[in-house]
Amino acid sequence: MYPDFSYLFHDIFGTEPDNWASLIKTFGFFLAAGVGVLAFLFRVELKRKAEEGIFKSAPIVEVEGLPATMSEILGNAFMGLLLGMKVPYAYAHFSEFQTDPSGVIFSSKGNILLGILMAGAFGFWRYWDGQRKKIEPPKKTKIDLYPHDRITEIAMIAAFSGILGAKVFDILEHLEDFFRDPIHVLFSGSGLAIYGGLIFGFIAVVWYLRKNFKGISILHAMDAVAPALILGYGTGRLGCQFSGDGDWGIPVKGVTDAGIEYAFNQPSWIPDWLWSQTYPHNVAQSGESIAGCTWSYCKELPVGVFPTPLYEILMTIGIFVILWTLRKRIKTAGILFFIFMILNGFERFFIEKIRVNDVYGYFGLNFTQAQFIAIFMIIGGIMGIIWRKRVSQRTV
Repeated sequence: MYPDFSYLFHDIFGTEPDNWASLIKTFGFFLAAGVGVLAFLFRVELKRKAEEGIFKSAPIVEVEGLPATMSEILGNAFMGLLLGMKVPYAYAHFSEFQTDPSGVIFSSKGNILLGILMAGAFGFWRYWDGQRKKIEPPKKTKIDLYPHDRITEIAMIAAFSGILGAKVFDILEHLEDFFRDPIHVLFSGSGLAIYGGLIFGFIAVVWYLRKNFKGISILHAMDAVAPALILGYGTGRLGCQFSGDGDWGIPVKGVTDAGIEYAFNQPSWIPDWLWSQTYPHNVAQSGESIAGCTWSYCKELPVGVFPTPLYEILMTIGIFVILWTLRKRIKTAGILFFIFMILNGFERFFIEKIRVNDVYGYFGLNFTQAQFIAIFMIIGGIMGIIWRKRVSQRTV
């Protein structure tokens, strides 16, 4: 496994792990890649729908020659404060920063004096630059923008709100850990529930589109994002697999707490790497110590487990192909997104059957948090298709 890129470079180039490349965390890299994939495909579909006349442009007025606003000055000052405080500290305590970058960044550790000086310098520079470019009177230009022209803003909103939602849902699932050490849980880079990210990100993007594009068809926007969502989700799962973040399956064979031995029989057509993995050097630091290993990540699971992230990657690719094939054939707005809900719901519900996760009991049913959400997605998707079919029949 590759908890960070130094372990990847070790396999490729033979360099020793835990060097400067350890700052690039594998899980974070693929999380960012997932957002990039989502943004690219979402833009492709938004642009296609704009060319078909489904989405209309929104006029905005750009103003050139205004002085720097207080928020811009304060934003620059904050950046200077962060750089002044953290860069010297990270350099002097590289091993600590290497192990937990987010823990260092979101702590009070750092050079306060240098941070204040840098904040003043950065803030003054932004003020001076604004005054230098000031025009009297300011120049106004009216331009028309389509939703796909604002994909960078949409992607940023989706990313930040998605991370927030993923963290909130993970906290709800592990309240004991949160109450034990809230600061560490809040600012740790680990512990993200994917469905929380999807829900919060979806709500934030809908709000943004309604705010900036009056009269936009949210159902068409939902259809545009459906293929992007599932492939972005699968790209994020690459991070789970390659980093070994603990999001793996149950043991392929072992002994239960009651002393009952169990084993799943491996079909002859499934290769070993797809059937069972022990996740050596996993970022979750789970399992037993690897003999002779002196690196930062030296744990390996004692028995093989189902590599469930791999299964999800394969299933999300399959779902993406289905949605991408249907996207131009289905004419009723909203149905493609509801198909996504059903397929993703089934995928997640059944993968949870062989994944290690906390189980909760509600209304006599024992499911994981993800399974409860998956059930609502399936039901919601079916009801959505029925609703859209009836509406389309009435308008014919």
